[in-house]
Amino acid sequence: MRLLFSIILCLLTCSVSLAQTYTLDHFLETAKSNSPLLKDLRNQIASNQVDSLRLRAGLKPQVNLNSAGLYAPSYSGYGYASAITNEHTLNALVGVNQAIVSKKNVNAQVEAINLQSLSVGNAAKISEQDLKKAVTAQYITAYGSLQQYKFNQEVVALLTKEEDLLKKLTRSNVYHQSDYLTFLVTLKQQQLLLSQSRLQYKNDYTTLNYLAGIADTSMIELQEPAIQKPLLPDAASSIFFRQYKLDSLKLINSRQLIDFSYKPKASILADGGYNSDFMGQAYKNFGVSAGFTFTLPLYDGGQRKMQYRKLSLQEETRQNYKAFFDTQYHQQIAQLKQQISENENLLAQIDDQLKYSESLIKVDTQLLQTGDVRVADLILAVNNYLTVKNLRTTTNINKLQLINQLNYWNK
Repeated sequence: MRLLFSIILCLLTCSVSLAQTYTLDHFLETAKSNSPLLKDLRNQIASNQVDSLRLRAGLKPQVNLNSAGLYAPSYSGYGYASAITNEHTLNALVGVNQAIVSKKNVNAQVEAINLQSLSVGNAAKISEQDLKKAVTAQYITAYGSLQQYKFNQEVVALLTKEEDLLKKLTRSNVYHQSDYLTFLVTLKQQQLLLSQSRLQYKNDYTTLNYLAGIADTSMIELQEPAIQKPLLPDAASSIFFRQYKLDSLKLINSRQLIDFSYKPKASILADGGYNSDFMGQAYKNFGVSAGFTFTLPLYDGGQRKMQYRKLSLQEETRQNYKAFFDTQYHQQIAQLKQQISENENLLAQIDDQLKYSESLIKVDTQLLQTGDVRVADLILAVNNYLTVKNLRTTTNINKLQLINQLNYWNK
């Protein structure tokens, strides 16, 4: 009695769980909000914005308060030379230093940071597509397992109904005992498949939660994924080709920064405060000073040309990768479209075959009531129906997976 109560309670729990439904968008939004990688990339962009502000702040006048004191005692001629140490000194100065940097130089440095932010932002979009593709693929897999589970439920319900009828006909000697046992074996096999398909769906659903960062072990029904074949953007505006454009701009910017590093550098400085060696009237040693620095690079052993050569090699590498990726991109798009079309044609053929299989089962179940069909023929019809139905589920899932792969390139 306890065992029966436990089974009924388990079935009720499963029914309540599967009464709830989740959509693909629910898992996609949850996965994006939980992804530590996407959060990291957003923080990197924010950090680059801070770097840009720090760069501009560093170009403003820098004001510092500096102070130093020294005491070097001497006795009977022993000690440091007073001409060097002045015996005792003290200074307390407020210094101002202003670097003189051209506007083009500043813009080039800011552009380097902006390009880095754009590169990280583009990487974030690609990472989001990767996450979307992975979660959608697992959602489709779990949905396929759910469809298989529901189909097995229908088959078991059908066979259970026919089993009751066949039992009565066997007792009336319309069918042999061996016919009934053969049918019963088929029913038990389908019940095992039902349990197995339920376990498979639960595993696939748990994996889906894992990918989305959801801590939940319950089993909820999934709605059919609303996935349509996309209209792909022009390759030139795709995020997957945009990275190559950004890399090209970064190389151009690096060349500009190299050129600016060989431009003359100048800065002006000034200070004011107290600076005394206490050798005279120390109270008068308050004052100010001003000056400048100037640097003009003349010769560095040819390092500038070496840096240009490195940039040229990087540009050559970039072009090679871009050309190879361009070929792969168009080949993969064409292949996915072809496979989707072939799956759609196959689904149309399977649907035609499914109609015949369903019609045959209906006829056989009607003939079973009058004892005018062999049980072996009914079992064969059920097995053929199972094969065709499973093939349709598999083909439809394959089509959805292919559309998901094609959708990956729609940004």
